[in-house]
Amino acid sequence: MNGIIFLIKKILLIKIILIWSLYLFYMQEELVDIYNQLKSILKKYESPLLPKLDLDSKYDLWSFKDVTIECRKRKEVFFASIVIQSSYVGFYYMPIYTDTRLKEVFSPVLLKLLKGKSCFHIKKIDETLKNEIKNALDIGYDLYQKRGWI
Repeated sequence: MNGIIFLIKKILLIKIILIWSLYLFYMQEELVDIYNQLKSILKKYESPLLPKLDLDSKYDLWSFKDVTIECRKRKEVFFASIVIQSSYVGFYYMPIYTDTRLKEVFSPVLLKLLKGKSCFHIKKIDETLKNEIKNALDIGYDLYQKRGWI
């Protein structure tokens, strides 16, 4: 009897592991799709912005220009990045650090995804969200240009 119970527990454990593996595989495929859609949006800002990282799971954009920000000389300014995390794609949007009033132009849809000061956790994407992100990037890009950082 103990052998049968042990066998049943082992079979259940194997089923749980298989289901979890399938879930992770599906989730990873979905995250890669979200990442690729966001990357195509960010790519439009290349030149004059340039990536330091352009990988299958991480992409970022920087302005490489000598500037002074809050009395500090810098040779580069971080603009935005995307990173595939375990259960979401992180969209890191640095212009919000330079002007917190940018939050006021975000829709409730985008604000709901903001975790912390500058990271948005993207788990699903649709045209509305893509337009919101494009709008945020346009506003941030304009802000950086006005400040002479680009």
